[in-house]
Amino acid sequence: MSKRELLILGTAGAVPTRRRNHNGYLLRWDGQGIMFDPGEGTQRQMSHAGASATELNWLCVTHFHGDHSLGVPGLIQRLGRDQVPHDVNAVFPQEGQHYWDRLKHATSYFGEPTLVEHPVSGPEATVDGGAFTITARPLDHSIPTYGYRLAEPDGRTFLPDKLREHGISGPAIRDLSGDLLDECSVARPGQKVAFIMDTRICDNVFALADGVDMLIIESTFLDAEAEQAAERAHLTARQAGEVARQAGVGTLVLTHFSERYTGQHDPLFLEQADFPNTVFAHDLDRVPLPPRRTADVTG
Repeated sequence: MSKRELLILGTAGAVPTRRRNHNGYLLRWDGQGIMFDPGEGTQRQMSHAGASATELNWLCVTHFHGDHSLGVPGLIQRLGRDQVPHDVNAVFPQEGQHYWDRLKHATSYFGEPTLVEHPVSGPEATVDGGAFTITARPLDHSIPTYGYRLAEPDGRTFLPDKLREHGISGPAIRDLSGDLLDECSVARPGQKVAFIMDTRICDNVFALADGVDMLIIESTFLDAEAEQAAERAHLTARQAGEVARQAGVGTLVLTHFSERYTGQHDPLFLEQADFPNTVFAHDLDRVPLPPRRTADVTG
């Protein structure tokens, strides 16, 4: 049975803590695994979570600060060691190609995984993943940084009563078109997920988040440190919540927390985000995507 869920492997900002590992987010999507921003320790977190390298089909890096990319060498080496047979697509900022090359060849290792590289640049870049597209847009951080938006195509949901009324069944359903298709089915929006890390508020934050079913977004600071957030090109929890409201997001996932905060601060992130469907992320949480609205009837 297909599954769509977010497995959170780490939630720390620049410095990991006793309760928070560096970043790492595995989006499980109908048998494909899309890893976003693997920081240091991601391999071990995957073991704790029961995830394996064979799950990985995509590796997406927003930028080349260590807390978002120091797990890359270990993952690539693990792909080789475990002899993962399929291609793994790698998406990263083209401006950081030299960092990617260094990480990819950080040490000697066994095996040669097949990495298909998709360096992204410019105001918008889209990579075709077959069942979905990944769109990258630049953000406002201290080095070149891109946010990602994963989207599946819109589809249609067939209406059993209408199909029976017209005596349509089996393979004939797939051949419906025109007015009959409109009468026997309704539009089914494809699911969408946005992943937005280190950035100030900018237009592309809202463009990436527009109408997504799930928004995974940094909320490094609370209001008391808003000035520092702006100086360091990060978001506050309140800003993350405002993005979710304006963009019409389904589920908001707050993550990437500064090491200065302890458990006593946790409720303040939810309070300041002030968004009804908010997940305050913890390491090894599993967050299911909302179910697809319905499934197509095929006979």
